[in-house]
Amino acid sequence: MSAKHPIIAITGSSGAGTTTVMRSFQHIFRREKLTAQIIEGDSFHKYNRTEMREEMKKQELAGNRNFSHFGPEANLLGELEDLFKAYGATGGGKVRKYIHDAGEAAEFGVEPGNFTSWKDITASSDLMFYEGLHGGYADEAINVAKQVDLLVGVVPIINLEWIQKLHRDQVQRGYSQEAVMDTILRRMPDYVHHIAPQFSRTHVNFQRVPTVDTSNPFIAKDIPSLDESMVVIRFADPHGIDFPYLISMLHDSWMTRPNTLVVPGGKMGLAMQLIFTPMILRLMDIKRRAG
Repeated sequence: MSAKHPIIAITGSSGAGTTTVMRSFQHIFRREKLTAQIIEGDSFHKYNRTEMREEMKKQELAGNRNFSHFGPEANLLGELEDLFKAYGATGGGKVRKYIHDAGEAAEFGVEPGNFTSWKDITASSDLMFYEGLHGGYADEAINVAKQVDLLVGVVPIINLEWIQKLHRDQVQRGYSQEAVMDTILRRMPDYVHHIAPQFSRTHVNFQRVPTVDTSNPFIAKDIPSLDESMVVIRFADPHGIDFPYLISMLHDSWMTRPNTLVVPGGKMGLAMQLIFTPMILRLMDIKRRAG
């Protein structure tokens, strides 16, 4: 954690909706005129797309059918921790970008499925913003979570998460349902051991709960909309959170525990604006005082 160079991290598994949350934060950054150094979790994968396929085959032949991007072996988590440490200390560090598609390939001159070269951050940002799988990761040797000033978990209930992944991979990426189901099953041990524990280290969790039947996610034809959902917001430390204000501003919201607020799904973006704007401004005030 750093007073001079704060770090915000959004952590959640693939298909959890972290990108939607990222947009809410970008609105805050733009409104408050803050420059954020954006870090995508994909850029700290250990292997490019072709290498990952080869490594998965190699691991499977060796008897490991659960090798996935969710686990530490497929990522450079030591390097991620080093980046957070370096940024917290100096506002600098080394970053790269993973190229997802042809659009990014044209912009960066690197084929899809590969990484750009590592480069130094220019020390001119107000804060760092990470979005990916491992913003709250910790084990005996590595503690990424310890370096983060504001850690946010995005955790739809598991059936909804699967529906979102099935829809994205089938519709947008052209995968078969069987292929997506195989991926879900392969990742499950890493999800249990390395993704889920992070949500106990977060400062705030957002869990979307559909109010329609998602009992069998593998036959769902569409993703439940925000208006067909409620969002459970859990604060690790409720001290300083103005719950009466939030309830008055978020129509039809209520508290279920002293640290838990439930809001209609359509209000999730507004809830994020109301909750995180004062938190970010507080980090900026601490930064100015430390400067």
